[in-house]
Amino acid sequence: QVQLVESGGGLVQAGGSLRLSCTASGSIFRINTMLWYRESPGNTRELVAHITRDGESSVYIDSAKGRFTVSRDNDKNTMYLQMDNLNPADSGVYYCNANIKNQALQTHDYWGRGTQVTVSS
Repeated sequence: QVQLVESGGGLVQAGGSLRLSCTASGSIFRINTMLWYRESPGNTRELVAHITRDGESSVYIDSAKGRFTVSRDNDKNTMYLQMDNLNPADSGVYYCNANIKNQALQTHDYWGRGTQVTVSS
């Protein structure tokens, strides 16, 4: 079994910062691409950023470019999302997704349960 657990969400005032973490655990052979998604009320889940195992990354939300930075630590099986200068539109549940090859050498996409980010004005 493989689990993804997000952490680091919370309530922050506009202009503040948060760093989200996503840690994978369990029967892992190799973690490939990892991604952050966001779901806010009334909106579908949208892709925020991705990062490959080699560290190539992209932020996909135009309003987040220059404010959000995605990174990972392969030794810790962890991906991060540093979010700076937050505004209320950044509020939502942030989900981690990862493409993982398990010890049985089967590759699947896994989801975490999400972490809530609330930015007050």
